[in-house]
Amino acid sequence: MDTMTRSSPTDPDAPPKSVTATVVEAVATHKNVDPVALEPPLHDVIDTDALETLFAPTRRGPRSGSVTFVYDDLQVTVDADGTVDVEELE
Repeated sequence: MDTMTRSSPTDPDAPPKSVTATVVEAVATHKNVDPVALEPPLHDVIDTDALETLFAPTRRGPRSGSVTFVYDDLQVTVDADGTVDVEELE
């Protein structure tokens, strides 16, 4: 299994996915499982509403920065540009 998976926005014309959906898809891809099969559910590990709010655009435009958290022995880093990195914890 790869030690790192990167998910990044692919189609700039596609409607944006929620940050939560992007994280779930990136973790599922890394683990090679169906997103609905992830245990525990992401919302049991991190406040997904807060995650969405953290990266929501402001009146001044898009936000910047990143957040990193641990999910099921994985380090997940979400960047304001929509990139999600998933790495095995060592």
